[in-house]
Amino acid sequence: MPSHDRTKGPRAGDQDLLKPAPARGSARHLRGKLSVDELVGALDGHRDLGGRISHWERVPPREAAWAELPRRLDPRLLELMAARGKERLFSHQVAAVDAALAGRDVLVATPTASGKTLTYTLPVLQRLIETEGRSRSLWMFPTKALSQDQSSNLNLLLGDLGTRVEGLEDLHSFTYDGDTPPTIRRTLRERGHVVLTNPWMLHQGILPNHAKWSVLFENLDYVVIDEVHTLSGVFGSSVANVLRRLQRIARHYGADPKFLLSSATLHDPAAHARSLIGRDAVIVDEDGSPSGERVFAVYEPPLLDPVAGLRANALEEARRLAEVLCGPKHQTIFFCNRRTSVEVLTRYLKELAPRIGLKPDEIRGYRGGYLPDLRRSIEKGLRAGEVKVVVTTNALELGIDVGALDVAVLVGYPGSQASFWQRAGRVGRRGNTSLCVMIARSDPIDHYLAEHPEYLFSAPKERLGVDPDNLVILSEQLKCAAFELPFRARDDGSGNTVVEGEFGSNPHVPGILDYLADESGFLHRREDTWHWMADAYPAQDVSLAGGEPDNVLIIDQETGKAIGETDREGSITTVHVGAIYQVEGETWKVERFDYDNRRAYVKVVISDYFTEAQTDTEVRVLSLEDEAPDARGWSKLRGEVHVTTVATLYKKIRFYTRENVGSEDIDLPPEELDTEAFVITLEPETARALGLQAGTRAAAWSAAGRLMRRVAPLYLRCQPQDLGICSEIRSRHFEKPTLFLYDRVQGGVGLSTILFDVFSDLVRAARDVVVSCPCERGCPGCVGPLEEVGEVGKRTTALLLDFFLGAPLPESVDAASAKTP
Repeated sequence: MPSHDRTKGPRAGDQDLLKPAPARGSARHLRGKLSVDELVGALDGHRDLGGRISHWERVPPREAAWAELPRRLDPRLLELMAARGKERLFSHQVAAVDAALAGRDVLVATPTASGKTLTYTLPVLQRLIETEGRSRSLWMFPTKALSQDQSSNLNLLLGDLGTRVEGLEDLHSFTYDGDTPPTIRRTLRERGHVVLTNPWMLHQGILPNHAKWSVLFENLDYVVIDEVHTLSGVFGSSVANVLRRLQRIARHYGADPKFLLSSATLHDPAAHARSLIGRDAVIVDEDGSPSGERVFAVYEPPLLDPVAGLRANALEEARRLAEVLCGPKHQTIFFCNRRTSVEVLTRYLKELAPRIGLKPDEIRGYRGGYLPDLRRSIEKGLRAGEVKVVVTTNALELGIDVGALDVAVLVGYPGSQASFWQRAGRVGRRGNTSLCVMIARSDPIDHYLAEHPEYLFSAPKERLGVDPDNLVILSEQLKCAAFELPFRARDDGSGNTVVEGEFGSNPHVPGILDYLADESGFLHRREDTWHWMADAYPAQDVSLAGGEPDNVLIIDQETGKAIGETDREGSITTVHVGAIYQVEGETWKVERFDYDNRRAYVKVVISDYFTEAQTDTEVRVLSLEDEAPDARGWSKLRGEVHVTTVATLYKKIRFYTRENVGSEDIDLPPEELDTEAFVITLEPETARALGLQAGTRAAAWSAAGRLMRRVAPLYLRCQPQDLGICSEIRSRHFEKPTLFLYDRVQGGVGLSTILFDVFSDLVRAARDVVVSCPCERGCPGCVGPLEEVGEVGKRTTALLLDFFLGAPLPESVDAASAKTP
């Protein structure tokens, strides 16, 4: 097997430092698993599948870099660590704990499974000892599952500490989320030394009711935020404002908590920490943890039509790989990027179960929208080794302990290097050798990475788009803050009005408060103080992800029981009338969608197809801010736009064959927003020289836009739904060919600014995809299917991208096209 050893880059090996090592002879040691080397050999030597591996990568095992535990820690805490076999820590853990004990904000940015949990647990325990149990801390995780997992482990540690330190016998951590019963919530507020929650509950449950949480805020020493690389785009910008509200309330109660942050590796961790918490943090990013050997494979589905460049479907290839990579003696996890894909693949694998020596109930699906009891039972089955195969979205990407998984299969690139390594880090978490296979879909970014696998193993390149001062997001969060505490104005000594208890450094805060008082009627200003006046409870109507916060509940129309939920924006393409909704391979058909009341009513059906919806988008320019014209006849711009999106129709796609067996119209209201956009325009004479204004070549303009949007995640990290596109061959505003790449949130969060800055890199990557793609005239892996881009679409797109990179206009389009791919 070809291999390439690397001594640098991300590493694996979860030490799970809060848990004692399992006793020798436990069930995990007796399962008799197949070795990863045997699986690698079986895959590499497979007569059909082995030849489809375009790249093997071996990341060798690495020894730990050790350091002595900080002497500032209480001797009894040192004894507790020694009893758990932790006389020493990894070097990065010691550096982080030292900085926290010195009263600094800290961000630990090291790979998954490097023991980050201990870097914030030890300072919290030390402070509990110093204050004789009065200290409180708030831990925030991006998912419910991760909070639950951390709480059970932490309570064991708190119990052990209580047996060693007199007066700390009654320490407790509690999880506060939507599943927490009212009786537990009351106990948590009064006795919760460590409160574990998520951004939504902090936003809607804790901060608006801070008076009930006065014990927490009066004694709040630490705020822990895990997986901060997930806080980007719209969501990250909103959470940054929630943290401003948190700090404001803490100051009100006389506390000044320090932030302990953890993350996967980041392009610029210092800037990201500053954006989130509003101040500088100590950055710890040199990983000292050990790792077992990791084996990576990039798998390219076979060409079905060499002329068109069409490849086999990635889900079909995942099913074929499962025959080699799944079995009764080891555990395998499949990651899909869409909920529909999870359900389709789960169905495929359950039907395949007898051929791979498994029972159908040993194969489970797992994704957002599943009800809590179902999620918990699947997690329990994974930890116990009863579930041998799980198919999931990013719901299991983060740090929840799901046992000793061996093999990860990524059905497509997840959109960022951080997510790639998080998913790969779900396996080999006990220091064992692990295997990760990434299946390249027929998608431009997957094709780019198949040609440039070194990108995956290099330092992070994506820039995070976080803008807490976005006026729309800031205004909504100021409403929430004003409900919690009045704002007071003062003169800064130079004639400027500023707000006491600063809410970030945005100078527009007083003006926004005046607007909310004078125009909206939410506030009332009396002399130098703004008071909340409206009857509404603002946080319940403010979404952290942009748009309206109310989810759509999916209900079995026969029993009236809820079977799942989905977000409002996504509902127009997932639960419209006629849609097939899937849960663990079971198919339900949407019979009625009550859009106004957010209810979709479904019934169980036996369906041999699933559905995919299509949308149309229209963009209207409101204003332009930045413009960089090129003398050769094109410009890049940035400005404010109004976007209207409507779901138009859905296709019925047959399982396995992916045959389109029909389509139906969708009749739902449009989605509208005002936002920021990155804009590219061509002068009419330039468009004529490139052959874009009419005929079959015009499709290349849209193809270039779609291609740039698809490769944008190489340089921009945000949620996939945060970036939208619209292409026009003759814009109503500019009266020339125009491309819009826009932030899909009211007001925008700075994504368009990053695109404006990295445009050349974006075009270069897009061109690389076109040139290296083996198709002759276009395919989904580069510019799009032949029926969409036309006979000369690929060649014209390459010509256009070359022009953006500095090539001269051709004297003859046909002659120039003949020289390009």
